[in-house]
Amino acid sequence: MAWNEPGNGGKDRDPWSNSGKNQAPPDLDKLLRSLMQKISSVLGGGRRPGGDFSLLGLAVVVAVVLVVWAVSGFYTIREAERGVVTRFGKFHEIVEPGLRWKATFIDDVRLVDVESVQSLSASGFMLTQDENVVRVEMDVQYRVADPRQYLFSVTNPVDSLSQATDSALRYVVGHTTMDEVLTRGREKVRQDTWQVLEQITDPYNMGLVVVDVNFLPARPPEEVKDAFDDAISAQEDEERFIREAEAYAREVEPKARGQVKRLEEEALGYKEQAVLRANGEVARFNQLLPEYLAAPELTRKRLYLETMEEIYQKANKVLVDLPEGSNSLVYLPLDKLVGDNSSGKPAAAATSQLSSPSGNYSGDKSASGSVDGVNSAPLRSADRFSSGRY
Repeated sequence: MAWNEPGNGGKDRDPWSNSGKNQAPPDLDKLLRSLMQKISSVLGGGRRPGGDFSLLGLAVVVAVVLVVWAVSGFYTIREAERGVVTRFGKFHEIVEPGLRWKATFIDDVRLVDVESVQSLSASGFMLTQDENVVRVEMDVQYRVADPRQYLFSVTNPVDSLSQATDSALRYVVGHTTMDEVLTRGREKVRQDTWQVLEQITDPYNMGLVVVDVNFLPARPPEEVKDAFDDAISAQEDEERFIREAEAYAREVEPKARGQVKRLEEEALGYKEQAVLRANGEVARFNQLLPEYLAAPELTRKRLYLETMEEIYQKANKVLVDLPEGSNSLVYLPLDKLVGDNSSGKPAAAATSQLSSPSGNYSGDKSASGSVDGVNSAPLRSADRFSSGRY
């Protein structure tokens, strides 16, 4: 039934009727006046004849409201946050961490985390410089550097950074070949994207700072993925061979340089030795010449003895005793006897019997050679000295 249709014998014609009696809506002023009277009675105040509340009651109400207003203004800022205070909607100041107070209904505080590092990603199929399609993904890590710019410079700084990242990535990939994007040029793509991203975002003053940019592995289209995998493997093998060759070169070159240096030092030493020896011979000859001119025969004999001494020091010495009328040859190897004495072994006379019907001695080749060396060479030297040709 509609609210104004007759009912109950025509008595209920509106929703405010009460048992058939029409009533007007309650008076708002009367309700407020009644509420104030109750509050005044609770606070101990009475009404004056003119209808005004007591000043004491009003003061108590105002004091309670002020206390509640003052207490509601305290707030705490955590260590990783900064508070951006706006007064009547306009920026006022940035407050540091700790217990702070604001004027409620006048100041408003918005907390901004300035230490946490957040990340966003950009990905998609992009066209490279050599007109190949490749799927690339990049992860950007950032944090808030300026809370004021972060809140008031742009409408949505995170979304703006995401769009700038996508734009920078597409620009860099569009100026890079596909092989570089997939293999050896990945680090360069990352650095260039970071640089272009900062150039794009700096004029907007978004209050964000890019901490790091990670270029995730790029993938070619599935239709040519196997061929690109083979190409990447070949390039990796090439890089490995180059590194091995460089390591071998670093190992061999120092040895070769050391050997060259050693040969140079030996050559210089031999040169100095030869020069000094020649100078010594010249000096010795210059000292010997006056003596020879003063006493030629004596000097010649002394040279002969010095020469024999030098030869005998280097030659094997053998003493031979041939008894008369005997074909047996007895000799003593003095060099071996002296060597045994120097090594601590007891000296023993070594004898050998050499016999020959014709009287020619035969036997140990070393013995016969030593005899020839002792008897023939000095005689030839003596002949030279005696004839004056030495």
